[in-house]
Amino acid sequence: MAEEIFSNSAHNSTPAPPQAAAPEGGAASQAPVAPVTLGTWSLISDANWGEQKRADSVAAIETCIEEGINSFDTAPMYGAGASETLLGEVLENRRERVFIASKVMAPLTAAGVRASCEGSLRRLRTDHIDLYQIHWPDRNTPTGETAEALLKLKEEGKIRAIGVCNFGPRDLREAARLMPVATDQMPYSLLWRGVEFEVLPLCRSLGIRLMTYSSLMQGLLTGKFASAADVPEGRARTRHFSARGRPKIKHGGAGHEQATFAAIRRINEVCAEEGIAVSVASLAVLLAEPVVGTVIMGARNAAQARENARVLRTPLRGETIRRLLAAGEELKHKIGNELDPWMTPSRVR
Repeated sequence: MAEEIFSNSAHNSTPAPPQAAAPEGGAASQAPVAPVTLGTWSLISDANWGEQKRADSVAAIETCIEEGINSFDTAPMYGAGASETLLGEVLENRRERVFIASKVMAPLTAAGVRASCEGSLRRLRTDHIDLYQIHWPDRNTPTGETAEALLKLKEEGKIRAIGVCNFGPRDLREAARLMPVATDQMPYSLLWRGVEFEVLPLCRSLGIRLMTYSSLMQGLLTGKFASAADVPEGRARTRHFSARGRPKIKHGGAGHEQATFAAIRRINEVCAEEGIAVSVASLAVLLAEPVVGTVIMGARNAAQARENARVLRTPLRGETIRRLLAAGEELKHKIGNELDPWMTPSRVR
């Protein structure tokens, strides 16, 4: 079984999570892993997220730590290294208190994996990465070569645990056969539930924990948007939206705008009746799933970080969870077991 990074206990008991597993011959990370992780793509300026002030980004990170969120997820592609550089500058003097997850992208050759890891270590100003993840499967490189390179980095202590992202059942089985896969990071939210069909059961059987990204569906689950027309072009790129008139959309399909915003209205109604912020409830319902190890949230400033951190102190009643899931049931079955929200044909299998 892969290393246990996140707590197996139910979120409602708000346990202190265990420490991350150490590589053979290496010291364990001193940072217990929070059940909520700050995703750091939105902390840098780019075409998808727009302009971002550095002071707001630093405040978001600092506030997360104050609120008990000490887990951070980044990647070299986020701002061409800008996200990792920002984290390195802010976290350097408290490295023992935080958990850092980063990623490697294609080419996943032995040389490519090592070069990418060394670059991330420099930008993060650290000698190790707690969780090193394959960002997307690489169809041009044998998985065995990638696994061997990752295991070598783990043996050297440069990474503490190995994870994957965007691995569907076929890719996940192959990866787990070749190396100890601790986590699979997948898009999962009340509006995108394709993992429930096959990936969640497989993770359960393999002892792999799910890290959820797009947990607030790029802001759709914050109560900000009443219709598809309200959503900025850079965020309106998933299969929820029609490709017509939106050049950034790559899936080329008709989308599910009516069902999506009907689900959002129902979710908003449940949250209003329960007196819970939509963003907090949307994160908390994911944490109620035992296979989920951590939910990745976005926050672009201190106020958003503080608001979303409330999930750590907001366990949901079983009836509330049932109503929230029911609100998105029609959309779930319209989308089906799709795992890639952006592309057709899917990059996930």
